[in-house]
Amino acid sequence: MPTYQAPLRDYQFVLNELLNIYERSELKGFDEIDAELADAILQGVADFSTEIMLPLNASGDVEGCKLVDGDVIAPEGFKEAYRQYVDNGWGTLTCDPEYGGQGLPEAIGVFATEMKTATNMAFAMYPGLTHGAYAAIHAHGSEALKQKYLEKLVTGEWTGTMNLTESHAGTDLALLRTKAVEAGEGQYAISGEKIFISSGDHDLAENIAHLVLARLPDAPAGVKGISLFVVPKYLINEDGTPGDANTVSATGLEHKMGIHGNSTCVMNFDGALGELVGEPHQGLRAMFTMMNQARLGVGVQGLGVSEIAYQNALAYAKERIQGRGLSGVKSPEMAADPILVHGDVRRMLMSQKAFNEGARAMIGQQALWLDEAERHSDGEKAKAAGKLAALFTPIVKGFVTDRGFNACVDAQQVFGGHGYIHEWGMEQFVRDIRIAMIYEGTNGVQALDLVGRKILSDKAATLMHWSSLVKQLIEQNMGNDSMQPYLAGLMDASKDLEKATQYIAMNAEKNPDLLGAASMPYMQILGITALAWMWTRTASTALAALETGTGDSAFYQGKLKTAQFYMGYWAVQTRSLRKQIESGCEQLTELDESDF
Repeated sequence: MPTYQAPLRDYQFVLNELLNIYERSELKGFDEIDAELADAILQGVADFSTEIMLPLNASGDVEGCKLVDGDVIAPEGFKEAYRQYVDNGWGTLTCDPEYGGQGLPEAIGVFATEMKTATNMAFAMYPGLTHGAYAAIHAHGSEALKQKYLEKLVTGEWTGTMNLTESHAGTDLALLRTKAVEAGEGQYAISGEKIFISSGDHDLAENIAHLVLARLPDAPAGVKGISLFVVPKYLINEDGTPGDANTVSATGLEHKMGIHGNSTCVMNFDGALGELVGEPHQGLRAMFTMMNQARLGVGVQGLGVSEIAYQNALAYAKERIQGRGLSGVKSPEMAADPILVHGDVRRMLMSQKAFNEGARAMIGQQALWLDEAERHSDGEKAKAAGKLAALFTPIVKGFVTDRGFNACVDAQQVFGGHGYIHEWGMEQFVRDIRIAMIYEGTNGVQALDLVGRKILSDKAATLMHWSSLVKQLIEQNMGNDSMQPYLAGLMDASKDLEKATQYIAMNAEKNPDLLGAASMPYMQILGITALAWMWTRTASTALAALETGTGDSAFYQGKLKTAQFYMGYWAVQTRSLRKQIESGCEQLTELDESDF
């Protein structure tokens, strides 16, 4: 069975040294936390993840969920583990204290999510979707709706889902057919079928709050006619307890490539009673609160599963002996050398390490921007942070899951034939994380959203604001000779990003199809450059720590070596990606159907 060691030291580095979150008194509530509290919370989540969740990962994958007499049963051990999860209060970390939450920053909560996802992605999805439902109701629900649902969702006594997809519509929500009609007393009768509903039904909690997109009778056509409703599995009594069963049911379980421990359901709403969340015909805006929360969570999945895959591949490479080093025997006392001596194995492992640590820093920064957008005392700075978080949402969801999946495949490859065998766990990691590139909007959709909505819609104003932060970092470190290897990589990547942006801006108006053709390589360029930015900041922080002699020199030296590798192996990829945009994307738009 795979093992896992929570990267607690790296969390300390990102939170305390890189992001300095304990010195952010201008952010509401940040003065109530310190490193000791954060370390204790993350240690507690680490213990729960490794001791309770990890042992259920492989067994849950083999057993899967079952649909029995209309009820979905989670794998053995999940119900007991979920009860312990609720009792420990792990779902309350970043929620509003008014509804039973602890009010911790997202910058801390995101790393708790990483550990849960790393050890059992399928299990972690149940509370993950619940948090998204909480966020949607908290942001858009009436006071009565908040009082009815939020405390139960915060504690995890009830779970939540998001019901968007219909079989004929997919990502195109303008085509959805689910209907809602008034049923009196502020309620609506919801009728329709939704597919691919993660955590749609199960036996872990006493009630499930389904967030459902549907159309009212007077709804205008298209996405402007969509409303959002909360539909409970069991109707809620006046005292807040679950009552009679609502007319909503799971009519099927999807047979999937991975995440077998999570119930992906076909849901049927047969006049099921629900209540409106937010204003009529404004449901998509409300649902996007949940979707953006989920997109951050999906990006964290890409990181978390990549991390556990890397840890096990590294351990295997140190123990598995095969062949001899090309420069000579490294372990003469053994019949062969550990495969870690081989250059290609080192390439795969170091690529994973550089990605994981860079992505962790980037996700920490994204979470901090979200905190700033919600908590900053300066309204203008809060607004600016919100725009940066919106710009980088496709990067966290799309780029991180793309490259996280590739890292898992590399980890599997390190194992050779054993990586294809179930008992080692690598093939499950590859199967499980593959869905992250698809749900919450496929990565192609994320890339198009990045280019079309996030870059061109404001004439790249937010991108230019971020680019000014990059330039400021470069200028601050130009006089430091030790920083030159890192600055060179960042500057080259930034130039490629700038040229790619200019090319798309200049050509997209006369050829709109270019946006779709160029969007994926563009997302990769921005993602690679964003991680180069984080690695440059990491190198600057590590060098400063070594100069002051704060201890843990091996950790900081490791950061510098990994940063150098990132610049030499990862950052240079922006050049070829830019060339793809400039020389290949125009050709794609000119092809006829017969050319395929």
